[in-house]
Amino acid sequence: MPKLLQINATCTFGSTGMIASQIGNLARARGWDTYIAYGRNDHVSDAHTLQIGSIANLAEHFVETRLLDNHGFASRIATYRFLKKVERIRPDIVHLHNIHGYYINVQMLMEHLAKNDIPTVWTFHDCWAFTGHCAHYDAIGCTKWQDHCFECPQKKAYPTSFRDNSYNNYERKRRLFNLPRDLTIVPVSYWMGRQVRQSFLKDRKIKVIQNGIDLSVFHPMTSCSDANIKERVKGKFVILGVSSIWFHGDWKGYDDFLKLSEMIDDDTRIVMVGVNKKQLKELPDNIIGICRLANKEELAEIYSLADVFFNPTNSDNFPTTNLEVLACGTPVITYRTGGSVEAIDENTGIIVNKGDISGALKAINGIKNGTIAFSPDSCRQRAVKNFDKNERFLDYISLYEEILGNAPKRS
Repeated sequence: MPKLLQINATCTFGSTGMIASQIGNLARARGWDTYIAYGRNDHVSDAHTLQIGSIANLAEHFVETRLLDNHGFASRIATYRFLKKVERIRPDIVHLHNIHGYYINVQMLMEHLAKNDIPTVWTFHDCWAFTGHCAHYDAIGCTKWQDHCFECPQKKAYPTSFRDNSYNNYERKRRLFNLPRDLTIVPVSYWMGRQVRQSFLKDRKIKVIQNGIDLSVFHPMTSCSDANIKERVKGKFVILGVSSIWFHGDWKGYDDFLKLSEMIDDDTRIVMVGVNKKQLKELPDNIIGICRLANKEELAEIYSLADVFFNPTNSDNFPTTNLEVLACGTPVITYRTGGSVEAIDENTGIIVNKGDISGALKAINGIKNGTIAFSPDSCRQRAVKNFDKNERFLDYISLYEEILGNAPKRS
């Protein structure tokens, strides 16, 4: 029985944690023994789980990041102990997801993978692997990573630091991330694939596998269980925005929704999911805020309730919210940002330039007055055809099997 070890910042929590869990489920169904190692947020998993370090370790890594800008290069003791467990497991494939997140030492990890010649798959959910600091640079148009990072303009962005060590981080990452001999990089969007091919990892094997979603959960709903929301949008045209968290000035577009609220008609309402309690009190009357939904089924109800989904993201790789809302039959308007545009086609949504709120409003009004028409069935079928998690994550299993079929036997 082949062994799969996945490593991610979280376990069955958040988008990357759920992706790792779902890949593990499919692998197990195909006869693999599966393990998930994680830094925090352990939720129930059918895989064997290994926590790397502790809350104290996370805190220590956080402090080092803030003071030294050495994110990914702390957690030495926790990583040493974890790698001892890896030696006992002897995985046939190691699949990396987010190895940033204050929990693992990437130098020790990469040197271990290279020394033991372990075939490695690395899914790029963001850009952190090939920059000297940031996880996202598209919002500010930074291209330093293509040649060499220095004087980082985003040292106060995640992973926040008081100093700039981007030059040295870039040098260390370039050396370390090219160490494993058998490494396959998996960008989750074609846009990300193009970015990697301009980076210091351009000579590695690169295979794009887009994310998938659970179509049995995200599908058109005929009713909304939240009577309050249902009553407040009754007879209104509904514009939906969803984020796990919103900030003023955030690249997710919180401020753009506030500007949009000043431009819409009285018969239109904006629904924003993911706002905090402070924001809930500050929102204008024509924005209905929802702090948190109890489950994904409730989110699917809100997706289905909306007339259009607006995603004013200024920096993104391949947002799963676009996929989920399409699966519920609702069209998408998105900024021309990263891989966000890859979710839709001419039958399922509209792309506008970053920050073009007037252009977004024109598209919204076109849908509202019927001059632009997208059928719920077209939206649903695009999701079914392209973004079924069972199909997309099966691509990973095929990749594992291809790698093992080509790999020399290890003693």
